[in-house]
Amino acid sequence: MMKKTCLKYFTLLLGISLWSCEDQLDPRIDVTYTEEFAYTLPERIEGILMNAYAAIPGQFDSYNNNFLDVATDNAVTNAFNTSIYDAATGGISPWSNPIGNWDVAYSQFRNIHLFLDHGLGDHVNYNLEKPETDSLTKVRLKGEAYFLRAWWGFKLLHEFGGKTNSGSALGYPIITKTPGEEEARDLEAVWRDTYETCALQILADCDTAINYLPLTYKGADLVVGNVQIGRASQQAAYALKSRVSLYAASPAYQPDEVTQITGMGQFFVNDAVKYREKWERAATLAQEAVDNIGAFQSLSTNHFNSNNTPDEFIWRKYFNSRGMELRHYPPLEYGDAFTGPSQNLVDAFPMQNGFPISDVRSGYDPENPYQGRDSRLDLTVFYNGSTLNGKAIETFTGGKDSRTGHQEATRTGYYLRKWLSVRSGLLNPENPGNDHHYHVLFRKTESYLNLAEAANEAYGPEGVGPDIGQSAADIIKSIRNAAGINDNTYVDEVAAQGKDAFRILIQNERRLELAFENHRFFDMRRWVLPLNETVRGVEIAKDIDDNFQYSSMDVEERNFDNIRDYYLPLPYDELMKSPNMENNLGW
Repeated sequence: MMKKTCLKYFTLLLGISLWSCEDQLDPRIDVTYTEEFAYTLPERIEGILMNAYAAIPGQFDSYNNNFLDVATDNAVTNAFNTSIYDAATGGISPWSNPIGNWDVAYSQFRNIHLFLDHGLGDHVNYNLEKPETDSLTKVRLKGEAYFLRAWWGFKLLHEFGGKTNSGSALGYPIITKTPGEEEARDLEAVWRDTYETCALQILADCDTAINYLPLTYKGADLVVGNVQIGRASQQAAYALKSRVSLYAASPAYQPDEVTQITGMGQFFVNDAVKYREKWERAATLAQEAVDNIGAFQSLSTNHFNSNNTPDEFIWRKYFNSRGMELRHYPPLEYGDAFTGPSQNLVDAFPMQNGFPISDVRSGYDPENPYQGRDSRLDLTVFYNGSTLNGKAIETFTGGKDSRTGHQEATRTGYYLRKWLSVRSGLLNPENPGNDHHYHVLFRKTESYLNLAEAANEAYGPEGVGPDIGQSAADIIKSIRNAAGINDNTYVDEVAAQGKDAFRILIQNERRLELAFENHRFFDMRRWVLPLNETVRGVEIAKDIDDNFQYSSMDVEERNFDNIRDYYLPLPYDELMKSPNMENNLGW
């Protein structure tokens, strides 16, 4: 249907006679223009593509104002009246699924294809004064469109991709153009493409994007300079290729002829050759990403400066507010304490000497559980004795930040630290302020972790495949070294035990490094890890001599006990509309 926009304007009519006193101001509705004319206006047509950027969540806590980690063993939420709480406790259904974004993704496909159809021709000019700049802008925008189609394709794939009752591994219905009216009405022609076909489509779109995009944005150029930071780049496309190939190699997303899930936390490889080929591809593409993004940097608290995007961040969104602090600070610091990190997560951080706290060589002291730990622990959680706004956090029984001190305080004994500004007085009710934040969509360290995981599966902990620059063990050592863990004894010991043991170490490194970046939920599912581990917290008693005794306590059960819980159900409406749509296993 053609949309028409009416422009109102006024024409001043002068009297015929110079001596007339009756100058008239006569309003008219005159000029109209159609979509075809709108497509000649650069701001409007580029705005259609910008919708595909705008629809990407701008903050990590975009799941009912929570991090997706609250639906894993990493954390719990205090927001009991939300659908993410229901999801965390086993309440996901085809009618209630706060994690999937099916409709949003297909809406963005429509916007992207409208732009590709109408935004790159000679009828639209993005710079009237400089034809060369107009041409270069179209090149960049074309690359952005293909990247964004790959991005939204992957969102569908990693949220709705999965095995089916028939043993297939399916993704989503691929769309690569604006459908005609007849095509749109033919719902029987809609079915899910295989997971591998979807992965190949995403990889192809990334390759097309790379042909048109700059490696990164720098300098003063109007088309590919600093002013464009935040748009898609070659580096972002390489990072996406690495991520999608990692998922496409994972055991949960292979057809039964390759891998078979035999129970909660259990799978079996039926075709070792095909399985390894997927991991070899993932290793190659992760190495390609690493070669193009450069060296990673350890994450620190120095990522709130709006004038300088940290080099660790490949692609990010940006916002200036105090919203995350309002949602996750302790109540007595004027926050809602929505996200409570778990004891499970805290226990996963090793000691500074690299040994896990369960190892007698670690030097772990249960009476001083936070002393001598991996430095990333302090960057991730506030624990009893941490400092915020010049005051110590008190989560011991009777402490000001405990549930006995405030009924809306943390349930686990921990508060979220990562991604939150600690600028003094930020939430002062008399004079509140805002701070700069980045929402990181790709980090360099993730690509290195992808390479370590794929290399381990394809070549073992210390093996180096063709065109692969370093072993999985060497990558994990470098990541831990950046966190201040300089003793590699434990890594070497685990590497000597083989691929299976080293896989567990890599999974733990991902858990720590990417905590509260919304990876854990999908990492657990793609690797068929047990989903039913009870989330624990810490109970702290303080004696008359001000000494603390720490004990673990159960906080929330995870009611996932069925293989179907490794996959999300397709939306009910989509299944009803399209009779050839096959749902995921068990739904």
